[in-house]
Amino acid sequence: MKKNLLMWDETLFRDPEVLEIDYVPEQFEFRDDQMRELAFQIKPGLRGGRPMNSVCKGLPGTGKTTSIRKLFQEIEETTKKLVPVYINCQIDNTKFAIISQIYKKLIGHLPPSSGTSFKQVFDAVARHIAKEEIVLLVALDDANYLLYENEINKVLYTLLRSHETYEGTRIGVIVIISDMDVDLSRAVDARVASVFRPTEIYFAPYGDAEVREIMKARVMQGLFSGVLSEELLDLVVSQTLKSGDLRVGIDLLKRATLSAERAARRSIERDDICGAYEISKYLHLAFTTKTLKGEEREILKLIAERSNKEHEMNAGDVYKSFKENVPIGYTRFYEVVKKLDAMRLINLQYREGKGRTRIITLRYDPAKVIEYLS
Repeated sequence: MKKNLLMWDETLFRDPEVLEIDYVPEQFEFRDDQMRELAFQIKPGLRGGRPMNSVCKGLPGTGKTTSIRKLFQEIEETTKKLVPVYINCQIDNTKFAIISQIYKKLIGHLPPSSGTSFKQVFDAVARHIAKEEIVLLVALDDANYLLYENEINKVLYTLLRSHETYEGTRIGVIVIISDMDVDLSRAVDARVASVFRPTEIYFAPYGDAEVREIMKARVMQGLFSGVLSEELLDLVVSQTLKSGDLRVGIDLLKRATLSAERAARRSIERDDICGAYEISKYLHLAFTTKTLKGEEREILKLIAERSNKEHEMNAGDVYKSFKENVPIGYTRFYEVVKKLDAMRLINLQYREGKGRTRIITLRYDPAKVIEYLS
């Protein structure tokens, strides 16, 4: 019995980094076609020209972000003349925030937080590009977060028409979309559409066999031999497929391993996996609620509270209830509701009747939403 107990200074992790959801694997499988197309699109940038613009579209957990990170790693190892900049639009979702991140990549630090205008920051970016004779490649991950208050047009117009004001600037854009309902060709205005003209690259959901291969590779690289049996690997794969998001499976593996370590066991058991899944399945909820601002959090909280009593609710009724405590116009309220829908926190549907009624339903257990908002 004693030999099966994990000593205090021992671990089940061969390499814990492998089980982080932002880890970029050395061998990146099942996305060769998408990687080749992305490489073709950015090829002009390697020769000093402007990269062609792309849209990477697919459900969450289908390898879009990892593909971009892998490509950007290779670019940085190959040349200094093409500078890739990755932007997480869940976190940086205004024109100023995005240009500030580009400034940081080029200059080495963020611009002053006060007393600096957007024009001053972008002037510095454009001058640096021209002076160093570099080409900029900007990836806007989860760009659907920019659809509100017209930020997507502001950002793309600034980047893609910069050469008209700043001679010598060459900028290409990769837009990453996880919401399959978003039609970017309709979301951008004519001024942007005329210079954007992207190639769409589709990332299909991983198949059952592909998910198993990916998870097995993570287990072999991240855990010591014998920690996870083949039978329990099948359970991990099953839970991953049920969630529809590869990131849930990776997080589940990490939590299940930590659970086994906490119990001083040398292998993962079924209860470790089942217990971990009850947390990991809320991975998306946990992350997205952290990115919400004040009134967005309050509106979601109200929807969750009302969901305890009614599964479906009229958007107009929710607005009236919210307005009793917070002064807000309906236009702004509806913008927030549309954002929560795009973030896959609620479902917003239209129902025909006496007029066109907007119906809101919560995607998660109300108690869990309130818990994560707290």
